[in-house]
Amino acid sequence: MKPLGANRQKCIFMILIFLFSLAGAGNAKTRDFYLSPQDCSQIEDDEARLECYDRIFGRDSNLPEPEPIEEEVQPPLEDNSYLAKVWELDETGPRGKFAIRMHRSNYILPFSYNSALSGTSFKEGDSTMDLNETEVKYQISIKSKLWQDVLGKDMDLWFGYTQRSFWQFYNFDESAPFRETNYEPEVLLNFRTNFDVLGFKGRMVNVGFNHQSNGRSEPTSRSWNRIVGNMGFEKDNFVLLLSAWYRIPESNEDDDNPNIDDYLGPGEIQGYYFWNRQRFGVMLRNSLDFDDNRGAVQLEWSFPLFEKIGGYIQYFNGYGESLLDYDSSSNRIGIGFILIDWD
Repeated sequence: MKPLGANRQKCIFMILIFLFSLAGAGNAKTRDFYLSPQDCSQIEDDEARLECYDRIFGRDSNLPEPEPIEEEVQPPLEDNSYLAKVWELDETGPRGKFAIRMHRSNYILPFSYNSALSGTSFKEGDSTMDLNETEVKYQISIKSKLWQDVLGKDMDLWFGYTQRSFWQFYNFDESAPFRETNYEPEVLLNFRTNFDVLGFKGRMVNVGFNHQSNGRSEPTSRSWNRIVGNMGFEKDNFVLLLSAWYRIPESNEDDDNPNIDDYLGPGEIQGYYFWNRQRFGVMLRNSLDFDDNRGAVQLEWSFPLFEKIGGYIQYFNGYGESLLDYDSSSNRIGIGFILIDWD
């Protein structure tokens, strides 16, 4: 075999150099043919490893970055709704059965003055005592949910209990007896509603059975049974409560206060306004008998003292403050403390 000439050897050498340059530094598509995802996973540098994957899977660097996926934001809880809080109306908030919570106002008036008690006496059994105009008045009121989402509907079954007492604490001559205590258990079926009327939001409607008595024997025994209905409305910081009742008839021999409807009427209206952790309240009641009209009004002001305890001033004038003297008008003003359930 004849040896190649010098020019031919030089030409072959240049062709080999060109081929090796194409293999080692050619375009990305020719080079990437020999790469695999396993090869990319061995690269230590993060940016280089990502670039390796991009070459294999053909990512176009000119494409826009994908937009971030926004998480769905749940609507905020109605923290400013007083009715939603006390009746657990907000289904996205905490709700549960058998927990004890406040029902109506829980308060104590260590000093309350009732001018209507001046010069009056009280007879129980064979003893008679003179009453003191200054006494202690307090109220305990709790409720608990017995059945949540009754029959799968937007309604809950509640049991409530309220006790209001009048204590002749300053009547030392008569051994400071309790003048009167009223007991009021009730069962309420509460409907969670959300409708608009006259600019107000109708938040709840409940119906139920209410019993009220003073636990005494004749002749000072007082009691009655009612079918009750309540509606709650809200607008900004104002809460309006409308209550109505129907007395369940009793026989003449069992009825120890046959004309109580003439003094307490068929219902009452309550309003609350909340401002700067304070609560201003009014209650109105009327017999709606224009020939012999009777009614009652209660005004109150609550202001914060501690985290869950507030100062409390209450004024009551009219009939029906207690069962024992439902047919006697009271004129009372008191000052004390109240448990805060609106903050």
